Amino acid sequence: MRVKELAVLLEAPWEGEGDREIRRVAPLEDAGDEDLSFVTHGRAAKLATASRAACLLVPDDFVNEPRRTIIRARDPRAAVARAIPKLHPQRDPSPGVHPTAVLGPGVMVGKGAFIGPLAILGAGVHIGEGTAIGAGSVVGDYVRIGQRCVLHPRVTIYHDVTIGNHVILHSGCVIGADGFGFILTDGAYEKFPQVGRVMIGDHVEIGANSCVDRAALGVTSIGEGAKLDNLVHVAHNCRIGRHVVIAAQTGLSGGVVVEDYAVIGGQVGIGDKARIESGAVLGSGSGVLTSKIVRAGQVMWGTPARPLKQYLEQLAVLSRLAKKRRPES
Repeated sequence: MRVKELAVLLEAPWEGEGDREIRRVAPLEDAGDEDLSFVTHGRAAKLATASRAACLLVPDDFVNEPRRTIIRARDPRAAVARAIPKLHPQRDPSPGVHPTAVLGPGVMVGKGAFIGPLAILGAGVHIGEGTAIGAGSVVGDYVRIGQRCVLHPRVTIYHDVTIGNHVILHSGCVIGADGFGFILTDGAYEKFPQVGRVMIGDHVEIGANSCVDRAALGVTSIGEGAKLDNLVHVAHNCRIGRHVVIAAQTGLSGGVVVEDYAVIGGQVGIGDKARIESGAVLGSGSGVLTSKIVRAGQVMWGTPARPLKQYLEQLAVLSRLAKKRRPES
């Protein structure tokens, strides 16, 4: 692809050699004379002059001295994300059902869908147009999967789960397993039957080996555009809003509500029935107590989670106390 063609695709102005060919996207420090890279403010801008990249995606206010081939974008990182699929296109599997796949009664497979080797689809499953089910995946009875979804190999979806359009589930995902519901009766734990469902909205992506449990009663839901990293656990009856981001090794206990556009860092633990309001941020390693409400827009850190300013002040106090306890040399 030529520079000026990419600029048209990105709806962005270019400078320099418009006919120069770009074949790949590479990091700024490793890019060669056929590579596209991008520049943000700070250290990356300082590295730009030394980069050998054929073309740079740069901020609008980038000073192009010495003059080189660039494309200006309001958000270079977002622009390069749009460029990558054009320069590194994925190979979609050929539509069809592999002869080793097993399809139960009443399965409906949409036009252009792909069912991979050794995949198993239960009774009444509905697969939307253009969806790909990876090798060894298991889809339970009466699951509905929308259009243009991707289930990577060895995904497991239990019965009565509904998945929207353009959803990506990475290898090892388990959707719709029983929630952790038990009642202590006469000195022994008795299982509370988990008879609810899971509903996943459009454009959701869930990382490898993550688990979303079905509701005990009702629905566990994940809203449109939410992104879950690897090794995330969403317990029964949780409600995750639109465009929520959750990093790896985070666990949500039963009944947790996470509202739209919240950001949750890695290794966060959230207790039963806590509420994370819209736009709140939980720093990595935080712990949210049972029934705690994190207010909209707050940035919280630590265990128990508290406002970031308070958390940093307490760290400073502890540091001063530690210094006072040290014996004088």
